[in-house]
Parts: sequence; structure tokens; C-alpha cells
Amino acid sequence: MEKLNKSQRMSQIVVHGDTIYLAGQIPADTTVGMKEQTASVLGKIDALLEQAGSNKSKALMATIYISDKSQVAEMNAVWDAWVDPESPPARACVEAQFPREGLLVEIVVSAAK
Repeated sequence: MEKLNKSQRMSQIVVHGDTIYLAGQIPADTTVGMKEQTASVLGKIDALLEQAGSNKSKALMATIYISDKSQVAEMNAVWDAWVDPESPPARACVEAQFPREGLLVEIVVSAAK
């Protein structure tokens, strides 16, 4: 097992066998809207998957947490443009309360190596 980008609290990437687990990713800027926050998060996921030797076409599962279910269409517009149409992952999307003001979306992804 390999753990990358570690802090005292967590690892951003855990590689176990041929599976990559990413910590939940949030946007850098929480003052922008859902589309911008989702694009920011997916950019972080792309970078982390690359660091771990993978990419979005190898995504196995995604769990998407959004602060307001009425914004799911905005999130989906960005998600649909990002996801590999030939290899979409299994996915869940749930409404959640976040501890940080302005945070609209958090995404957790696992992928094959």
C-alpha cells in the first residue's frame, strides 16, 4: 500500500494493489458558483489520478456530494463534459450539509491503476 500527499489528518491518494482511492476533493474557491466549483474539483481529480498513474477513463466509482439538490443540473453539465463517455464510473449523488460556508460540491473518486 502506498499513501501520497499525506498530512496528519489524511492522505490525498491511497494506492492499494491496482486500485486508487482519492480523498474527497473540494474547490479552491468557494465564492464561485456550482459550475465553476465542479470544474475546479474535477481538475484536482485529474491531477491526482495522473500523479497516481491513472486517468478519468479508469474511474471505477464516484460519490458526489452537493449542498443543494436544485443545483444538480449545473453540476451534471460540468460532470457530463468531463466524464469519459466510453467508460463512465458507477456514481452516486447526494445532498449534504458542509461545514464550510460557500462550499457547494465535494467529489470522491476511486479508480483502477
